[in-house]
Amino acid sequence: MNQVEHHEYRSGFCAFVGRPNAGKSTLTNALVGSKIVITSDKPQTTRRAVRGVLSRPDGQLVIVDTPGLHRPRTLLGQRLNDVVRETLAEVDVVGFCIPANDKIGPGDRFIAAELKALKAPAIAIVTKTDTVNKQRVAEQLLAISQLGEFVEIVPVSARAGDQVELLAGLLLSRLPVGPQLYPDTMTTDESEQSRIAELIREAALADVRDELPHSIAVTVEEMNPREHTGSGRLPLIDIFATLHLERSSQKPIILGSGGSRLKRIGTEARRGIEQLLGRQVNLNLHVAVMGEWQRDPKKLDRLGF
Repeated sequence: MNQVEHHEYRSGFCAFVGRPNAGKSTLTNALVGSKIVITSDKPQTTRRAVRGVLSRPDGQLVIVDTPGLHRPRTLLGQRLNDVVRETLAEVDVVGFCIPANDKIGPGDRFIAAELKALKAPAIAIVTKTDTVNKQRVAEQLLAISQLGEFVEIVPVSARAGDQVELLAGLLLSRLPVGPQLYPDTMTTDESEQSRIAELIREAALADVRDELPHSIAVTVEEMNPREHTGSGRLPLIDIFATLHLERSSQKPIILGSGGSRLKRIGTEARRGIEQLLGRQVNLNLHVAVMGEWQRDPKKLDRLGF
């Protein structure tokens, strides 16, 4: 009789770190199997530690996608770095993301030095392997092996799904034996409101020119389901949200000619929100100026940073 090999159930936390735009968020979404973190090619798209939950029969991996570690120029930047450092101090394993299509630079060396001080083992992950040829991947693997002490170095493509499953297994194997932390059906502990605010910001980032990304913050003010019509479908929900900018001169940029850009942002965001909520949405966007909010502690507190 074949004996079934018994694996102990493992659970714990993994943090993805890397410089801005290293593919951390796309990889988080690929591992979890649903979109829980917004993605953009603009640096510092991720502004909080967002938790994604991957549940498997052999364990549960809670992935903490962190903001990119960088040399901060604002109070917001400092706070984002603090979020990363606090997260790193508490996780069981670290995934250090380095894109295949970029040369290793000072930012990567800065993070590698930070990781040396940690107790948690680090796995180096070469991301975006679908953007380069095999030789370039091999060169990057070699360069990374000289960057620090890593328990594994794994090339992956989150977009193409290459080696994502392998990486999940390697990360899980580094977790302690322990009970399930979240229900099977849960993919994130982010609130609905904060996910909606992020989808609106993602739509704005995709549409605005390069000078605005850091200046945009979004808050959801109200979510009001309409009276049930008894049609069997969930009633439409009215959502009121504000895009906060830092300067009055930025307002025409986000509004566009005759409000055309804001309308486009709303249409794009609504698609994502309806997918998230599984019901029709009436989205009302308002633009407000909150002067120099990235540098003001009280304003940062008010916006939730």
